[in-house]
Amino acid sequence: MKYWYVNPQFSASPVAALFGDIDRVFLLDGELITSDPLSRVLRVSLGERRYYIKRYSRSAQGKSIVRRWFGLRRWFGRPRVRAEWQNLLAFRSWGIPTATLVAYGLERRCGSFARGALVTEEIRDTMDLARMAETNDARLQDRRWVASVARQVADIARTLHQAGFAHNDLKWRNLLVDGAPSPTVYLIDCPSGSFYRGALLDYRIIKDLACLDKLAKQCLSRCQRLRFFLDYMQHSRLDEGDRKRIARILQFFAGRE
Repeated sequence: MKYWYVNPQFSASPVAALFGDIDRVFLLDGELITSDPLSRVLRVSLGERRYYIKRYSRSAQGKSIVRRWFGLRRWFGRPRVRAEWQNLLAFRSWGIPTATLVAYGLERRCGSFARGALVTEEIRDTMDLARMAETNDARLQDRRWVASVARQVADIARTLHQAGFAHNDLKWRNLLVDGAPSPTVYLIDCPSGSFYRGALLDYRIIKDLACLDKLAKQCLSRCQRLRFFLDYMQHSRLDEGDRKRIARILQFFAGRE
């Protein structure tokens, strides 16, 4: 059984023909961007636009046999590719800037996941925050620019968490910023994000915030990091609960770095 969806926004363009079905998408060649045991990402061009194809195969359902539920996940679990396109659609519905989905879908054989893919349109003139930190981008020394970006990241994180959703990989590399004088932050790449409740949600929220702070503490001042946290909490000053949460964030990766 094959399921494939093409965004109606592209149905009358050559893009629909290029990414018209899952067989065509798996035959396409392009510039290899990343490759790991879970997926491969290619970049292809059509006219003046570029598109990213992320392809998953049957073996890409977890990093170990345990995480794949001893082989049962391919029948009963939500495939990572489905999770990724559903999460991107959720981000857009919550007002979070993200990549535009061009096409997506999967194929099952005898009820088992066989392969899947999603295609996103390139967000022009953007760089991820991790790359900016690596290259010592001058914008990270501009306090106004940092304050604007940090407020948006805080809004994104709060929106996710208030919906009961945790990203589970909320790192600087998954946050793109454009080159406009008033920058816009985009959240991308979320195959492992999900909804949680209670104590498990609280733990995952701490993990998300700790992931953000892991690189922030190397690039930003303590004052900037504190301002981010206050923006996230929508508080003007710290209360006792805030101090306890900050302590948990700072201790999350202790002994693992």
